[in-house]
Amino acid sequence: MKIVYTDAFTLNPGDLEWTPIQSLGDVTLYDRTSPDELIGRIKDAEMILVNKVKITRETLAQLPHLRYIGVTATGYDVIDVAAASQQGIVVTNVKGYSTDSVAQLTFALLLELTHRTGRHSDSVQSGEWAASPDFSYWKSPLIELAGKTLGLVGYGDIGRKVAGIGQAFGMNVLVHRRNRQAETGENITLVDRETLFEQSDVVSLHCPATADTIGFVNRALLSRMKPTALLLNTSRGSLLNEADVAEALNAGLIGGAGLDVLAVEPPEHSNPLTTAKNCIITPHIAWASFESRQRLLHLVADNMQAFLDGSPINTVS
Repeated sequence: MKIVYTDAFTLNPGDLEWTPIQSLGDVTLYDRTSPDELIGRIKDAEMILVNKVKITRETLAQLPHLRYIGVTATGYDVIDVAAASQQGIVVTNVKGYSTDSVAQLTFALLLELTHRTGRHSDSVQSGEWAASPDFSYWKSPLIELAGKTLGLVGYGDIGRKVAGIGQAFGMNVLVHRRNRQAETGENITLVDRETLFEQSDVVSLHCPATADTIGFVNRALLSRMKPTALLLNTSRGSLLNEADVAEALNAGLIGGAGLDVLAVEPPEHSNPLTTAKNCIITPHIAWASFESRQRLLHLVADNMQAFLDGSPINTVS
């Protein structure tokens, strides 16, 4: 079985073993693949793995041997799934591998916003503490989470995990979700979207990008937030109207933002959020802990093995 992975570097830059996948066939690994290189690299493949490389209807038409596409992520919008189905090509994805890591990064962003540990560490290393007349000082307001309200937009596996961590910090939890009838767990209050933004001290996004959610965090919704409120996004960058969020930050309409995702990645130098006030941005790393990537690699291999066994799992086509 000829297998090609078009953009393998982000999953495994060298700290994992490829054995679970290499044991399944003749595997060729490419760190990255540009659009111009794509057809030449996968034209003879029977199975391909992709992360961010787009597989369009036009691409699929040039791949007569292809039987399987494994998306090494949860989102599969890079694949023309309808066209793949028409050609009898199975498409799979992977869910749930990064729940703990994404929840952890969510709070890493929140704790940095509330205590600015990086800023204070830099201050100490620059000699400010040694030169201080006082035993203690702080460079920014220090905010305690206990008693604050955490608002979650979306309440899947990651949202639930974040809610539990928030409650462990002593936070009250509000949730806005599409399915208002589903169970939410103890001490969780379901509210509409506007109420959540109005009442929350911290708003954290954990929902997919859909027609209803793309750009929904806009000027109108931001204007409902408390001026001290913090916005977190470890979900999809396209949920934000980035210009409106940058404007709200720079004008002091909200207290700060912690973002792991942007609408275009890598971002343009002109992206207004990269220079906005009180905005912490990490380069889409919430999913990328060693443990998370190790789980992902093994789950990708499980999907491939199931396909080879004639009983595909985690199919989206």
